[in-house]
Amino acid sequence: MSEEQDPIPEENNESLYERSTFIVDKGQEPTRIDKWVQARIEGITRNKLQNGIDAGFLTVNGKVVKSNYKTRPGDEVVYLSIVNPEYTELKPEEMFLDIVYEDEAVMVINKPANMVVHPGIGNYTGTLLNGVVHHLLSQNPDLNEELLPRFGLVHRIDKNTTGLIVLAKTPEAASHLAKQFFNHTVERKYVALVWGDMEQEEGTIVANIARHKSNRKMFDAYPDEEIGKHAITHYKVIERYNYVSLVSCILETGRTHQIRVHMKHIGHTLFNDFEYGGDKILKGTIYTKYKQFVDNCFDACPRCALHAQTLGFEHPTTGKKIVFDSPLPADMQAVIEKWKNYKAAAHQ
Repeated sequence: MSEEQDPIPEENNESLYERSTFIVDKGQEPTRIDKWVQARIEGITRNKLQNGIDAGFLTVNGKVVKSNYKTRPGDEVVYLSIVNPEYTELKPEEMFLDIVYEDEAVMVINKPANMVVHPGIGNYTGTLLNGVVHHLLSQNPDLNEELLPRFGLVHRIDKNTTGLIVLAKTPEAASHLAKQFFNHTVERKYVALVWGDMEQEEGTIVANIARHKSNRKMFDAYPDEEIGKHAITHYKVIERYNYVSLVSCILETGRTHQIRVHMKHIGHTLFNDFEYGGDKILKGTIYTKYKQFVDNCFDACPRCALHAQTLGFEHPTTGKKIVFDSPLPADMQAVIEKWKNYKAAAHQ
């Protein structure tokens, strides 16, 4: 039997899903697929596995099967399983949610800054999912709460990144969306303010991403080493403001902190990204007035200046491509306006 595991990519965060691929041995006797897979995935329960199979998270030779399917020699079995959330209980919390779109299958939400997507160590309440569960239970009090954290979330964005995130309302929709993220067919465009005057109007960054060798909370780019996960970011300059640039970034892959790591790798750290050094003056003059100006900019946008602007995917039920756009949040608009005025004054 051979096995390989690939995390399903998502925006700038650790993967929610893992793909396990197995090949049934030539001498294998026919066995129920749920029993066969359970013996090969550590810690998975029969009930959880059967729920996943019913939702379409398991395929044999590229086709969805039922739990009572009998294995055959040479079968390629692929199962998508959640690898982390750390939480076990999801408490409903009433909160404002900027719901851009909602139907029976999916929700698209415009996430504000300073909000964690799901509960975990240090963040058990006040997360986006706490609010989503309250919202869904208000629609259907009999909803099975246990399924929500397991199937609803197919990707994440960082706590301080704003913008669009899609959640599935059914296991079937989650399976459909998870496969789209895995196959890189989801359209994702971000807008970022970065330090420095970009050398090129547009370009592509290709560099593997893995944990930083000395700081496990950070990630780093490894362009010439066989470590990390393959990552590709396409960028284009929107506007230049002397010492910073406004850029759009299209993700071809979706690795942890991908945009932040890739832009730092080419010398253009995101503005006010404290984890990667963007909260210091990286370009500009030595004058006190300039330092005061930049400090005012940091105050105007007290976070990493990154916004998930566009999200497009195939609707799990209709099969039609739907695309959503989110306007820049007020803090990024404010800091951009400051840099526009600075550039205008410098050219007078």
